Amino acid sequence: MKNEQADQIEDRLIDFGAQVTFLSDKLPLSRAGQHIAQQMLGAGTAPAPNYGEARGAESRADFVHKLDIALKELNEAKVWLKMITRARLASDEAVRLVLDECQQLARLLNASVQTARRNAR
Repeated sequence: MKNEQADQIEDRLIDFGAQVTFLSDKLPLSRAGQHIAQQMLGAGTAPAPNYGEARGAESRADFVHKLDIALKELNEAKVWLKMITRARLASDEAVRLVLDECQQLARLLNASVQTARRNAR
């Protein structure tokens, strides 16, 4: 992957983490709202640093492992975002764009993992 493309992905992951941070601050101060906010905050801010670590991986296996971690965190964030909508803790429109970006990033990282695995053979 070219550095410019990798920089763009990293920037999108950082922006996603910022969007999750903003959304988590807007959730209700109820026990449920704060629990989900904390969980989503952890999952939503983890992919960017994990991707950064993957970029400095020591081997292809290390690269795939770190990308897999970032992908798992995105998948977890997706579930929390859907839960926010279904529990009516935020408006559909407040969550929709963040959820869409989460799904796009997950597809992108999944494709990268698959390519790296295929090239390792």
